[in-house]
Amino acid sequence: MAAIFAEEQFVFEPKELYEPIDYTLRLGGKRIRPTLLLAANALFGGKEEEVLDAALGIETFHNFTLLHDDLMDRSPLRRGQPTVYTKWGDNTAILSGDTMFALAWRYFLRKPSPRLQEILQCFNETAIEVCEGQQKDMNFERLPIEGVSIDDYMDMIRQKTAVLLAGALKIGALYAGAPADEIEKLYRFGIHLGLAFQLQDDLLDGYGDTAVFGKKTGQDIRDLKKNYLVLRALQIAAPEQKKALANLYNDASIDEDTRVVRVMDLYESICLKPEIDKAIDAEFEKAAQCLDGIQAPEEGKKPFRELMESLNGRKK
Repeated sequence: MAAIFAEEQFVFEPKELYEPIDYTLRLGGKRIRPTLLLAANALFGGKEEEVLDAALGIETFHNFTLLHDDLMDRSPLRRGQPTVYTKWGDNTAILSGDTMFALAWRYFLRKPSPRLQEILQCFNETAIEVCEGQQKDMNFERLPIEGVSIDDYMDMIRQKTAVLLAGALKIGALYAGAPADEIEKLYRFGIHLGLAFQLQDDLLDGYGDTAVFGKKTGQDIRDLKKNYLVLRALQIAAPEQKKALANLYNDASIDEDTRVVRVMDLYESICLKPEIDKAIDAEFEKAAQCLDGIQAPEEGKKPFRELMESLNGRKK
């Protein structure tokens, strides 16, 4: 997948619009979504050359969401490098991101397919759900932490993160002409994989190494985001700990670095990390069960199992 992006041209005129796009798409990353699309297509006997443009499209769309997400969250780093808005400004970040969304559509339209209408409908519905999830995430920022339930949070990350992985899988399977019932199993696999992936990101925000993961530790706490860590902590903490945690989150006057230290100290005192590990493992197990139920050669499932093993190792 990296070779495909290395060969693709992203800089056109005006260069002020396209250089941030080229910068974003060459920052690297795991390329999980295009890899899933290609693997899903191969699982059901599809031809790789027929879906390479779709793989480029799904990754271009994903990076568009990151570009705008960084702007909305005021995140200074992405994959260890300055984010687009910090290098080129807010207006360029918005416009370049909008262009990436349109470029994603262009990639999907490059090659004909008997199921192109279904493919584009899946892509479009996925894009809408991602935006709905982002809005819910923004809505949560205006609420006290007691006002967001874990069920609400899981529904939000299903839309914001998981549906794009699931959509990539569905699109790859549609290109291969897979049966509807098998596509649904693969889609559910993607949902649980995506939930596990986001819960890991939440965990790494608190416990990760900035040098390894390219993100500033504790950024969710600085941004007062209601992620899985703080919501689960509220569930299992003693009354006095709940009160202290709520005060730390609801009092915007507290110094950010001080807040991070105190919140992390509370997490340690209630032994939160093993609870998050269990939640992540549960989602990976559900994903594995969905994969087991797909009627396809085991050899074709191997890339998915290897991916799950690789992703699960991020938190260890």
